[in-house]
Amino acid sequence: MKGLAGYLWLPLLPLLGGHLVAAEEVLSQVAFVQRSLTSEKGPGEFMFDFDGDEIFHVDLDRKETVWRLPQFQEFTSFQAEGAQGNIAVLRSNLDILMRRSNNTPAKNVPPKVLVYPEKPVVLGEPNVLICLANEFSPPVISLTWVKNGQAVKATEETDFYPNTDNSFRKFSYLIFVPNAEDIYYCRVEHWGLAQPLTKEWNTNMPEPLPETAENVVCALGLAVGIVGIIVGTVLIVKSRQKDEGNFRGGNL
Repeated sequence: MKGLAGYLWLPLLPLLGGHLVAAEEVLSQVAFVQRSLTSEKGPGEFMFDFDGDEIFHVDLDRKETVWRLPQFQEFTSFQAEGAQGNIAVLRSNLDILMRRSNNTPAKNVPPKVLVYPEKPVVLGEPNVLICLANEFSPPVISLTWVKNGQAVKATEETDFYPNTDNSFRKFSYLIFVPNAEDIYYCRVEHWGLAQPLTKEWNTNMPEPLPETAENVVCALGLAVGIVGIIVGTVLIVKSRQKDEGNFRGGNL
């Protein structure tokens, strides 16, 4: 990301909301905006997640809902215009907070970076390398892949996922065929880093701890059983939309 360290970003204004589904299961609506001193319009995000797994996010530029798993949209829908309204309110509120705080800049917290394969490595069998940048703020970061000294394009990259401490995490995925001679790097740029950080992976690297591997796979959205929560989750989303619609209707 060219010029990554050349801007001063101001405090984020997150909007977090959740419904308690079970003892430790939470559906959250997450939205944030941010901007620099020189530009009134900066990056923003609107998404729903269930226990840390993304359900959908709204592409604010294209004004469309993007489902993490295609199965979700078979049960319900979400109007992207609603997210646009939330983002507009957040931008207005952020402008007020900036003036009240005398434009106090946000603190840059560097990411912790891990690189792991999705499953145990077998030479010659396709796999997925996962680069996790975690516990960083603000949510502006660049994740790139390098194979044997040559840049390669990521297969997929997630949006920013919120942590409970108001930091963020982000995943980048690269489909590859393991070879004993290949060396891969995940290159990370963030305002909290004095220089780009690179994490190496090769076939001689030790396997990740079971709990770490499980967390990484879940973030890919392919964990066993995630489809089983679709019906209950989307019903909650639809209920929230209905409640918001009734509230607006009652005020007309």
